[in-house]
Amino acid sequence: MSGHSKFSNIRAKKEKNDAAKGKIFTIIGHELALAVKQGGADPNSNSKLRDVIAKAKANNMPNDTIQNGIKKAAGALDSVNYEELQYEGYGVNGVAIIVKVLTDNKNRSAADVRSAFTKGKGSLGAQGSVSFLFEEKGQIILDKEVMDDLDKDFDSLMDIAIMAGAEDLIDRDDSYEILTVPADFSSVRENLEKENIPMVQAEVVLIPGNTVSVTDEEAVKNLRKTLDLLDESDDVQNVYTNWEEE
Repeated sequence: MSGHSKFSNIRAKKEKNDAAKGKIFTIIGHELALAVKQGGADPNSNSKLRDVIAKAKANNMPNDTIQNGIKKAAGALDSVNYEELQYEGYGVNGVAIIVKVLTDNKNRSAADVRSAFTKGKGSLGAQGSVSFLFEEKGQIILDKEVMDDLDKDFDSLMDIAIMAGAEDLIDRDDSYEILTVPADFSSVRENLEKENIPMVQAEVVLIPGNTVSVTDEEAVKNLRKTLDLLDESDDVQNVYTNWEEE
């Protein structure tokens, strides 16, 4: 799940079992295929592909796997039929949920998403029903411990981020969060790479304008059920909510 508390979620996913890692690799493989279809197999002339490669490396995908994925996609352009879809709805207690899907089977994806909402006692809505509650931003997450080891404090990172073209740098409990406008995301990420700044994750995300606190145990249980079921679907790329998790 993505949002203002993204770092803890990223770290938890990376510490999960091989099945969870396998899902991340599957998602990235689909993103590589779509990026190659849209802009070609040369990352030098395809900024989207460069972004996906950076995401793959941040998730510890082996270089051989990345290159094989690119070659496979380049050799099978006619068979790459992935579509990017977005579903919107509400979980219990009015929590807004947006589901980003990358799929080659819309019926399967729709069934998975609908089932997750239903079992968690939520409801799917029409396009635009909750997206107005979120803002699209480029988001780059830095591990604070790693930055400390590199002698990079908030002020020095702020200088680097602004020089790279970022909009803002936010100090979180265990991470730094760099925000950009979506159009500047690729160039900011590449400028940070040139400065040898290691990134936990870097991608364009949806950030809620305001968050919702949920204290009822049954409601929390149902929200987690919805999110866990969505996470189990290989077609689901990202899930964004305005839930302020404790």
